[in-house]
Amino acid sequence: MRAIRSSNPVMTGKIYEKAGILSAGSSVMTVNGSINKIGLMLLLVIGAAAYTWNMVMGADAGRAGTMAIVGAVGGFIVALITVFRPQSSAITAPIYAILEGLFLGAISAIINAKYPGVAFQAVLLTIGTLFTMLFLYRSGRIRATPRFRRGVMMATGAVFFAYLISWIMSLLGMPMGFMHSAGPLGILINLVIIVIAALNLIMDFDFIEKGSQLGAPKYMEWYGAFGLMVTLIWLYIEFLRLLARFSGRD
Repeated sequence: MRAIRSSNPVMTGKIYEKAGILSAGSSVMTVNGSINKIGLMLLLVIGAAAYTWNMVMGADAGRAGTMAIVGAVGGFIVALITVFRPQSSAITAPIYAILEGLFLGAISAIINAKYPGVAFQAVLLTIGTLFTMLFLYRSGRIRATPRFRRGVMMATGAVFFAYLISWIMSLLGMPMGFMHSAGPLGILINLVIIVIAALNLIMDFDFIEKGSQLGAPKYMEWYGAFGLMVTLIWLYIEFLRLLARFSGRD
């Protein structure tokens, strides 16, 4: 199952082993089916984001903040449920999209109020990166080779380890300011993370394609869409942070 390993923690070869590829029968995963699910999840994210965005714009920031916390915590819990029980992804993946939308809408509106236009720019950059990486993958210019997978997996692991250390240090009252500053080092770190997140899209595309080739169960279309959505949300947040940093330097 090494052929479908992904550095995205929610999209690993073991997921297909648990799904029981050989017994999938006639109702199997397809690339088009996964694309349809991705489109639906994007609509759910946008709809939920518009809801909390309008709360902030309507001077109801307190309630929007509460919804953002519910979305962030709830999204994390639902993501864990989806990872450990992919059979439920047809239900949990849409719920995850709605919860993350609540979170993204609130933080986007708050940041956009301080730096007008950055949220829209972050959306455009995320969409542009998605289609650029899809083109590079489909054209064969970037291939998910074993060496590529190992490199992206190591880089992704390093990023999440840095996130963890930064969070722990903040709890101890010793924040790692350089990781969140608008200085050259903070921007450089942000750019490196964006590149790593973008490369994870290649892994996600490969995961979905290999799953369809292997005849994974139909519900894995939802799981594949969920995994790709995790990467897209991560990418959008990093673009939002980068644009806010650039705007804060003006």
